[in-house]
Amino acid sequence: MANTKQAKKRVRQAEKHRRHNASMRSMLRTYIKKVTAAIASGDQKAALASIQEATPVIDRMVNKGIIHKNKAARHKSRLTQHIKKMSEKAAAKA
Repeated sequence: MANTKQAKKRVRQAEKHRRHNASMRSMLRTYIKKVTAAIASGDQKAALASIQEATPVIDRMVNKGIIHKNKAARHKSRLTQHIKKMSEKAAAKA
């Protein structure tokens, strides 16, 4: 356990930051799940709208240091690929 006044303060700050970061990660996952759900439902307009909503949130998490930039790029790339496949399937059916 922390002995000095400074160490005790750092413990308090670390816990506060941990809770805040967990909240931010949870929000990020929620936005990603919204895009995934729209893709699963097959509604391309909803999927496009939700990815446009999620992209700035993903980028913001990178700037805040919540996730790594490569992880953000991977998420955005894979979600975009899924949406492109939806449009290709729709074009093939028509």
